[in-house]
Amino acid sequence: MQALSRDAVNHAYSEPMPSNMGRPTERDRTDFGERIVAAREEAGLSQRELADKLGITQRALSWWEREPVALKPEQMAALAAALGVTTDYLLGVEVPKKRGTGPTGKARKVFEAVSKLPRHQQQKIVDVV
Repeated sequence: MQALSRDAVNHAYSEPMPSNMGRPTERDRTDFGERIVAAREEAGLSQRELADKLGITQRALSWWEREPVALKPEQMAALAAALGVTTDYLLGVEVPKKRGTGPTGKARKVFEAVSKLPRHQQQKIVDVV
Protein backbone atom coordinates (compact mmCIF):
# COMPACT_ATOMS: atom_id res chain seq x y z
CA MET A 1 0.00 0.00 0.00
CA GLN A 2 1.37 3.39 -0.90
CA ALA A 3 1.64 6.01 1.83
CA LEU A 4 -0.22 9.26 1.34
CA SER A 5 1.44 12.56 2.00
CA ARG A 6 0.03 14.78 4.69
CA ASP A 7 -1.34 17.19 2.05
CA ALA A 8 -2.99 14.39 0.08
CA VAL A 9 -4.85 13.19 3.17
CA ASN A 10 -6.23 16.64 3.92
CA HIS A 11 -7.15 17.59 0.37
CA ALA A 12 -7.96 14.38 -1.44
CA TYR A 13 -11.47 14.52 -2.85
CA SER A 14 -12.34 17.55 -0.77
CA GLU A 15 -14.33 19.18 -3.56
CA PRO A 16 -16.66 17.32 -5.90
CA MET A 17 -15.97 17.51 -9.60
CA PRO A 18 -18.42 19.85 -11.35
CA SER A 19 -21.14 17.92 -13.17
CA ASN A 20 -20.60 19.88 -16.37
CA MET A 21 -16.95 18.85 -16.61
CA GLY A 22 -16.93 15.71 -18.71
CA ARG A 23 -14.13 14.46 -20.86
CA PRO A 24 -13.66 16.81 -23.82
CA THR A 25 -14.27 15.40 -27.25
CA GLU A 26 -12.11 15.77 -30.30
CA ARG A 27 -15.05 15.58 -32.69
CA ASP A 28 -17.13 18.49 -33.88
CA ARG A 29 -20.86 18.32 -33.41
CA THR A 30 -23.13 17.72 -36.36
CA ASP A 31 -25.53 20.49 -37.38
CA PHE A 32 -28.34 18.42 -35.85
CA GLY A 33 -26.29 18.04 -32.67
CA GLU A 34 -25.63 21.78 -32.53
CA ARG A 35 -29.37 22.44 -32.68
CA ILE A 36 -30.02 19.91 -29.90
CA VAL A 37 -27.37 21.52 -27.69
CA ALA A 38 -28.64 25.04 -28.38
CA ALA A 39 -32.24 24.08 -27.57
CA ARG A 40 -31.17 22.08 -24.50
CA GLU A 41 -29.15 24.99 -23.12
CA GLU A 42 -31.98 27.42 -23.91
CA ALA A 43 -34.31 25.15 -21.92
CA GLY A 44 -31.77 25.09 -19.07
CA LEU A 45 -31.37 21.31 -19.16
CA SER A 46 -28.26 19.21 -18.67
CA GLN A 47 -27.66 16.17 -20.83
CA ARG A 48 -28.66 13.92 -17.92
CA GLU A 49 -31.90 15.84 -17.26
CA LEU A 50 -32.91 15.72 -20.92
CA ALA A 51 -31.97 12.05 -21.19
CA ASP A 52 -34.13 11.28 -18.13
CA LYS A 53 -37.07 13.10 -19.73
CA LEU A 54 -36.63 11.04 -22.89
CA GLY A 55 -36.09 7.75 -21.09
CA ILE A 56 -32.64 7.22 -22.59
CA THR A 57 -29.13 7.24 -21.17
CA GLN A 58 -26.99 10.35 -20.99
CA ARG A 59 -24.46 8.50 -23.14
CA ALA A 60 -27.05 8.00 -25.90
CA LEU A 61 -27.97 11.69 -25.84
CA SER A 62 -24.30 12.61 -26.01
CA TRP A 63 -24.02 10.37 -29.09
CA TRP A 64 -26.97 12.14 -30.70
CA GLU A 65 -25.24 15.48 -30.12
CA ARG A 66 -21.93 14.31 -31.62
CA GLU A 67 -22.60 11.76 -34.35
CA PRO A 68 -24.86 11.56 -37.41
CA VAL A 69 -27.90 9.64 -36.19
CA ALA A 70 -31.20 8.48 -37.64
CA LEU A 71 -33.85 8.86 -34.96
CA LYS A 72 -37.22 7.16 -35.08
CA PRO A 73 -40.14 9.53 -35.65
CA GLU A 74 -41.38 9.02 -32.09
CA GLN A 75 -37.90 9.82 -30.72
CA MET A 76 -37.75 13.00 -32.81
CA ALA A 77 -41.22 14.06 -31.61
CA ALA A 78 -40.32 13.34 -27.96
CA LEU A 79 -37.04 15.26 -28.31
CA ALA A 80 -38.77 18.28 -29.81
CA ALA A 81 -41.48 18.23 -27.13
CA ALA A 82 -38.94 17.91 -24.29
CA LEU A 83 -36.96 20.86 -25.66
CA GLY A 84 -40.00 22.99 -26.48
CA VAL A 85 -39.07 23.34 -30.15
CA THR A 86 -40.45 22.05 -33.42
CA THR A 87 -39.13 19.06 -35.32
CA ASP A 88 -38.55 21.46 -38.23
CA TYR A 89 -36.16 23.42 -36.02
CA LEU A 90 -34.26 20.27 -35.03
CA LEU A 91 -34.03 19.19 -38.67
CA GLY A 92 -32.89 22.63 -39.78
CA VAL A 93 -35.89 23.22 -42.03
CA GLU A 94 -36.33 26.87 -42.81
CA VAL A 95 -40.02 27.69 -42.59
CA PRO A 96 -40.84 30.55 -44.96
CA LYS A 97 -42.20 33.55 -43.14
CA LYS A 98 -45.85 33.98 -43.95
CA ARG A 99 -46.92 37.39 -45.01
CA GLY A 100 -49.51 38.73 -42.66
CA THR A 101 -52.87 39.87 -43.83
CA GLY A 102 -53.84 43.47 -43.51
CA PRO A 103 -51.93 46.70 -43.80
CA THR A 104 -48.15 46.86 -43.75
CA GLY A 105 -45.62 49.33 -42.43
CA LYS A 106 -46.95 52.69 -41.24
CA ALA A 107 -50.56 51.74 -41.94
CA ARG A 108 -50.26 48.73 -39.63
CA LYS A 109 -48.84 50.87 -36.83
CA VAL A 110 -51.64 53.40 -37.18
CA PHE A 111 -54.24 50.63 -37.28
CA GLU A 112 -52.80 49.07 -34.11
CA ALA A 113 -52.82 52.44 -32.35
CA VAL A 114 -56.43 53.06 -33.39
CA SER A 115 -57.48 49.61 -32.23
CA LYS A 116 -56.35 50.51 -28.70
CA LEU A 117 -58.67 53.53 -28.53
CA PRO A 118 -62.16 53.37 -26.98
CA ARG A 119 -64.89 52.17 -29.35
CA HIS A 120 -66.55 55.60 -29.81
CA GLN A 121 -63.23 57.22 -30.79
CA GLN A 122 -62.54 54.37 -33.24
CA GLN A 123 -65.92 55.04 -34.86
CA LYS A 124 -65.11 58.76 -35.32
CA ILE A 125 -61.85 57.83 -37.11
CA VAL A 126 -63.65 55.30 -39.32
CA ASP A 127 -66.22 57.98 -40.25
CA VAL A 128 -63.44 60.37 -41.30
CA VAL A 129 -61.63 57.72 -43.35
